[in-house]
Amino acid sequence: MANQLGMRLHVEAGEEVIADSLAHVLRAELGAAAVLSGISSRSWAADRGRLVPSAPLALMSTGAGPYQVGTALIVVENTHNFGGGTVQPLEAIREVRAASREVGVAMHLDGARLWNAHVATGIPLADYGREFDTVSVCLSKGLGAPVGSVLVGSAERMAQARIWRKRFGGGMRQVGILAAAGLHALDHHIERLADDHARAARFAAAVGEVAPHVVTPDRVETNIVMLDLSQTRWAPAELVDAAGARGIRTYAAGPTGVRLVWHLDVDDAGTDAASEVFTDLLR
Repeated sequence: MANQLGMRLHVEAGEEVIADSLAHVLRAELGAAAVLSGISSRSWAADRGRLVPSAPLALMSTGAGPYQVGTALIVVENTHNFGGGTVQPLEAIREVRAASREVGVAMHLDGARLWNAHVATGIPLADYGREFDTVSVCLSKGLGAPVGSVLVGSAERMAQARIWRKRFGGGMRQVGILAAAGLHALDHHIERLADDHARAARFAAAVGEVAPHVVTPDRVETNIVMLDLSQTRWAPAELVDAAGARGIRTYAAGPTGVRLVWHLDVDDAGTDAASEVFTDLLR
């Protein structure tokens, strides 16, 4: 909902949003921007979702008049989910922002895991946020709140967003208890994300030792580990089922990948158990 509102605020029906080909807004939100808002989209290829400024800037189309679809919005995801927790370089974001501003193209940050980028790099959240017109953040996932995403932007845009949220069916009543959980998460659970990063790295190192063709440990930047099964006998669904039978729940991400995510409820014992199961299955 937060991402869909962010896009709806900037893009009129018939205009386009551009994002990388693995972006959550294009791959995992069921085409909602097209269905609900009449928004067209195009994408650029990005290794593990990492932003390289030349790609969106080359794809961006402005001033085409009545002949082509005009780009109204660029979406950047940080950290990048299907990229495996990739942290976007701030200088790359700034370069895209400077160029897009010159031609009147807005920018939205899908910052569901922006907290992880902040903890991994030490870059203040505000340094990321000021480069975008709107930002979505998530209070669950690693922060551990039971539910909740927040859209951030100017007062004028948020007034418009509340109207569109209601139109999209997102009106809620008596959400104070959920909001309180989110506030607790913001006050107490951001810095501890470093523990998730360390546990993910430890798991990747263990699996990489027995199956170096499956995971590259130095590519694990935050709390997500992507396993590449293309050179194994395993299909993702089969490996997920095999791990599930031994108490480890994971996610099949595409035709050759399995994704594991560390969060508030996965401790050292859980990490060790996951390492034991996956090293045994992949050995």
